Amino acid sequence: MTIEEIIRHYPRLYHMANHGTWDSISRRGLLSTSALLDLFQINGNERYRIESCHRPNSIEIGPHPVHGTAIIRDQRPMNERVLGRSLEGIGIREWYELLNRKAFFWMTEGRVQTLLKAKLYRDYEHVVITVDTASLLAQHGDRAALSPINSGSTIYNPPKRGQYTFLSIAEYPFVERRKRRGIANAVAELAVDYSVPDLLAHTITVERRKDGRVLGTIYSRTTGERLVHE
Repeated sequence: MTIEEIIRHYPRLYHMANHGTWDSISRRGLLSTSALLDLFQINGNERYRIESCHRPNSIEIGPHPVHGTAIIRDQRPMNERVLGRSLEGIGIREWYELLNRKAFFWMTEGRVQTLLKAKLYRDYEHVVITVDTASLLAQHGDRAALSPINSGSTIYNPPKRGQYTFLSIAEYPFVERRKRRGIANAVAELAVDYSVPDLLAHTITVERRKDGRVLGTIYSRTTGERLVHE
């Protein structure tokens, strides 16, 4: 697959975050769990518990004397027993650590809506960040990988997964996947290694959403201004 094909078929990318986190993301960028732990200088047992184990709930880290607090999102859609059966050539701890080093984006609006309406999340308000694919890949395409599955979920007969789940753009078998699954499902996720520190520069809109409904717009690139408080 080429960057040009990604831009043509998926001109927008989407990231769903916890309510109230846009201020932090706009300043720090979109940081992976590992990047946040590095920034907050968290090590030892606390780091192991967050980075190398299952997170059934979101975790607040801090306060840090410089960076304040931050929220690390839960991994509720991942059942560890089921995960263990679906892994190939990689252990459970290594899988968690692999995911925690990546900043994730959904390829389609439909996938965002599915997550927003899921039983685990539909009763809560979330932030949805819409990103310009061309702009993001111009800066971070060399650190981007593609996944054919929702790598953070083991719900609904989960497919096998391993190191091979994340392939570079050039290696990704888009033509084959498109023939079997259609464009909307040919690629599930785009993951950037470690962080996207300049996410604001690539952001088109930031919206408050709940159960698939847009509650308000927090940020719009057309004005370059914050429109409402989170």
